[in-house]
Amino acid sequence: SSGSVTSFALADYVVFALMLVVSAAVGIYYAWVDRSRRNPGNFLTGGRKLTALPVSLSLTASFMSAITVLSFPAEVYQYGANIGFYGLSYLMAMLITSEVFLPIFYKLEITSTFEYLELRFNRATRLLGTLLFIVQTILYSGIVIYVPALALNQVTGMNLWGVVISTGVVCTFYCTLVLVFFSLQLGVMIAGFLSVIIASVILQGGVINIFSDSQHGGRINFWDFDTNPLRRHTFWTVAIGGTFLWTSIYGTNQSQVQRYISCKSIAHARLSLFINLLGLWLILLCAVFAGMCLYSIYKSCDPWTSGLLSALDQLMPYLVMDVLGDYPGLPGLFVAAAFSGSLSTVSSSINALAAVTVEDLIKPYASMSERQLAWISKGTSLLYGVLCIGMAGLASLLGPIFQAVISIFGVIGGPLLGLFTLGILCPFATSKGALSGVVLGLAVSLWVAIGAQIYPPPPEMSRPLSLTTEGCNFTMTDNFTSGFTTPIIRPALADWYSVSYLYFSPIGTIITISVGLIVSAMRRKRKLDLKKDRKKTFGNPNPAFCDVELDLPQSSIST
Repeated sequence: SSGSVTSFALADYVVFALMLVVSAAVGIYYAWVDRSRRNPGNFLTGGRKLTALPVSLSLTASFMSAITVLSFPAEVYQYGANIGFYGLSYLMAMLITSEVFLPIFYKLEITSTFEYLELRFNRATRLLGTLLFIVQTILYSGIVIYVPALALNQVTGMNLWGVVISTGVVCTFYCTLVLVFFSLQLGVMIAGFLSVIIASVILQGGVINIFSDSQHGGRINFWDFDTNPLRRHTFWTVAIGGTFLWTSIYGTNQSQVQRYISCKSIAHARLSLFINLLGLWLILLCAVFAGMCLYSIYKSCDPWTSGLLSALDQLMPYLVMDVLGDYPGLPGLFVAAAFSGSLSTVSSSINALAAVTVEDLIKPYASMSERQLAWISKGTSLLYGVLCIGMAGLASLLGPIFQAVISIFGVIGGPLLGLFTLGILCPFATSKGALSGVVLGLAVSLWVAIGAQIYPPPPEMSRPLSLTTEGCNFTMTDNFTSGFTTPIIRPALADWYSVSYLYFSPIGTIITISVGLIVSAMRRKRKLDLKKDRKKTFGNPNPAFCDVELDLPQSSIST
């Protein structure tokens, strides 16, 4: 491969613009159809009339963003395909969600998952949960806006920050209209992936050659069952860390819960989770194989270490221009795939932010009409869109994008998962126990994550696989940067900071639950008179469980 790569042709701009126009048109159409039912419940949850298929498509699309299209293959290119074990963690997360979390949220008929925390513990717990979710989602959305801008900057040479702002504006506009169905985005994403994979397979002379190159380069590293928690990717870190991570996303994250509780029955809600699992597996398969294609094509001339790219996450768009540059329209399709992933993710995130803001921060403290609340939820969507664009600036400082995202979800999502698990599975947990647990869980996971950012794990633990520039037939540019920096003096705790970033979520969850149970048990011992002030000691009974166990009519549940 030569150092120069073609840039966008007119056909690419047309395909890309067409994708944005069609997305906007779909949004406007649904907004027009739904204008008569303008209340926040409908705006945010689709009025609980949806069937499994559209919900499953939106579940898959909402967390399969540009990060999946661009950063996943780059991760395989640098660290190998064992991240494919995510397939197992997806399955575990869907099973846990459908059996533990879904029945509770569905039966309570709540718009915000954090309402459950107030019903089970108290208002302070609900507010803390809401604030943590808002911080997590704004951070994540900022990264999701930044990543496709990196791609467009690579393939078109457009100004990076101009692209960041325009992406943010389109996502916000798209979202303030309505929650739309995501089959279009999903289709575009898979088409974008397949166009690159097929072109790469043809170029390399077949799938067998790509597998053989990946095998020789050590990229097919599935048989790594090392139990050392400091190793970046092994079967255990990906399967266990991934299960905690995806359970926190599907089980407790407002963006996802909001979707499956909009189904017309609990059976449809369960089915939507498992159809969505098939979508996740398909996209994972495409992403891992695209990473192998990347390695097969650049095995003897790595464009990153040779200074042609400013970030590893630009590898996929670089490959696209390299192998599809002669087919006008196809690079446009690929960038549209990256953008459509971001469009669906950011719009669902902003929708979820608007939902929790209205339900948890406005409704309990102000009496307003349904119409006023609907307008407020649209106004807050706009505000959050602006905040997310600002956050994209921070994303450029976070290093490898994939790791940054998993870390954000681990640090904040882990303790939140612990908090909900404590409420649902531990009947004697008290509100003081829950608050102590979540604060400590957050503090510890944040401490490890910040430590890991300051003192990155040594190469022998993260094990980046070898990349070479020996086969390059062009002169190296001056901005060559090796993956290894000058050694930092590491403190005594540095090994603790080297723990795999995939374990941030389990650390937060386990500490939250353990501390929550210990504090609750201590308070229980102090108050031996169990009849006196029972509600205050144990928190409120779990309303959803009353419904299941005693088969009481729905109206008898105090919500």
